[in-house]
Amino acid sequence: MTARECWLDLRGAGPWRREAAEEAVHLRFEAIVADDPADLAGLPPTVTRVLAVSGPDLPADLENADLKNADLKNADLKNADLKNADLKNADLESADFGTADLVLTDPSRLGADRPDVRFGTRLDVTDADSLGLACERVRRDELTVLRFHDPTHIPLEIVLAAADGAPGRIITEVGSLDEASVHLSVLERGPDGVLLRPDGPGDATKLAELVRRGSPEIDLVTLTVTGVRHSGSGERACVDTCSYLNQDEGILVGSRSQGLILCVSETHPLPYMPMRPFRVNAGAIMSYTLADHERTRYLCELQAGATVLAVRADGRTRPVTVGRVKIETRPLLSVEAVAPTGERVNLIVQDDWHVRVLGPGGAVLNSTELKPGDEVLGHLPGRERHVGYPIDELCHEL
Repeated sequence: MTARECWLDLRGAGPWRREAAEEAVHLRFEAIVADDPADLAGLPPTVTRVLAVSGPDLPADLENADLKNADLKNADLKNADLKNADLKNADLESADFGTADLVLTDPSRLGADRPDVRFGTRLDVTDADSLGLACERVRRDELTVLRFHDPTHIPLEIVLAAADGAPGRIITEVGSLDEASVHLSVLERGPDGVLLRPDGPGDATKLAELVRRGSPEIDLVTLTVTGVRHSGSGERACVDTCSYLNQDEGILVGSRSQGLILCVSETHPLPYMPMRPFRVNAGAIMSYTLADHERTRYLCELQAGATVLAVRADGRTRPVTVGRVKIETRPLLSVEAVAPTGERVNLIVQDDWHVRVLGPGGAVLNSTELKPGDEVLGHLPGRERHVGYPIDELCHEL
């Protein structure tokens, strides 16, 4: 999938709209939308300037607009013959539509009238008829901007399914960053971009972080086991995620922030228990794990709705949502290992054969069978931690 786009909506924005536009330009937003050509004046060519009109009449001044959205939000679609509508004789630049907010228009017809301007369609999805029109538009138009009014994501799912394989782009209007987060995950693909009307300066930065957030690969190293010993009993945490985990996938866990070992998911057969493909029997409650590529969390801090970084044996990663954390008292096993650089790594896990870690090549290793000289996969974050954040300071972890 191509990178998703960030669009900023200046319509109805406060007196800080110029600051918000400058923020979006600095962040390399793909487009800025306004209903006043003056708001687009002075914007650099690095951003697409989009003029949104609420009716069929085109403003005389289109000098600052790169792309114009035909707004269909109030069209009465119930009796419209969408397939055979004759728009050829519509004089869209001079027709007097009175107080009408908009008219059903064909963007390709508009483009023919004004070849110097590209056109896109904007549509409010409020019922079955407008949903049907949206499905038709996304299959044939170069660009469709959609706003969904009801508190359900089923219409967006239907539109995305209808657009599968179509070359056009879909941008959805969202009312908040939380809504943008949900839209981006619908049907695992989401729209091609989101259009946000900011509440103030800073929202553009938050949107860019959300839309462009990736999950880059992580550097894994081969650690050599130096010792394994029984360590009494204590509380250990099983991390149950809301995702199916792969057989070479788990989470990184360690007693010290400078070194973590890859604990594998329960996706491999066990003789006395069913598989739990969503679970990692992770380790003692005070252990570190990666919540994302930068920040660590203690296992006991994880709770339903949090995220943890799932890591595969080849270094690929993805954030997964925590469904629950099961903390129970169990016998414990301490595994000591060393990195090629000499960094000492420790992992304390439940003392049981079915608790496993990953070795080079994705080899599944039972923790109770580890012995000095065995090799396991790990990660060396490289910096000290304070409340989970990386920091350069003196810190000895023993």
